[in-house]
Amino acid sequence: MPSKKIKMNSIYEAILEAKKEGRKLLAILLDPDKVDIGALNNLIVKINQSAASHVFIGGSLVHTDTIDELISRIKQACILPVVLFPGNPSQISILADGILFLSLISGRNPDYLIEHQVNAVPLLRAAGLEVISTGYLLIESGSETAVSVVSQTTPLGRDNLDYVLQTAQAGEFLGNKLIYLEAGSGAKLAVPLRMIRHVAENIRVPLIVGGGIRTRQGIQDAYDAGADLVVIGTAFENNFEFFNM
Repeated sequence: MPSKKIKMNSIYEAILEAKKEGRKLLAILLDPDKVDIGALNNLIVKINQSAASHVFIGGSLVHTDTIDELISRIKQACILPVVLFPGNPSQISILADGILFLSLISGRNPDYLIEHQVNAVPLLRAAGLEVISTGYLLIESGSETAVSVVSQTTPLGRDNLDYVLQTAQAGEFLGNKLIYLEAGSGAKLAVPLRMIRHVAENIRVPLIVGGGIRTRQGIQDAYDAGADLVVIGTAFENNFEFFNM
């Protein structure tokens, strides 16, 4: 299971350090639309009791205007780095510690390859967030996910390991500091372990894996296959006792 909480000045440097030392990391992903602000104190207690190393905030399509309040409340009672995982520039908050600057390199929709990123630049320059360039790959998961619908892109096939690897390596060659294999929020199937292993063994940058992981054993399996950081979202949203099971 992952190492316990650690906070450094640079979020990315901490991830690199953990990879170098073989320590596994865990992010709890909170979708602002799904968080009950009234139950937030209990949620933060459960995060603090978990093995999480990061809190990710964001979603494919966020309608709520409570992102700032959510981040502020979390940071008042939690020492973990709060990292934005935005679906578009409207989800950027100056209260966060950093942002995964995502480019959906598995798709060919220019809005998610570069347009949203261009529009985000003025906000990011003013915000002073740590910006972490991240190559984002959507993997077929047995069901249509919100990421696929909103981005209007087709996930990469579960059996097309070499093409997924080539895409990840292209992201690395383009300068992405992280590669993120994503099955999608609420995915029926997680990213295949053999795919995680194939990518992890052939890239040098840290590998994030998320989507469709519903058990602690699923987290461990992803680690064993080579994931450096695993993201848990829906499973924790549905059961705050996830890490006590």
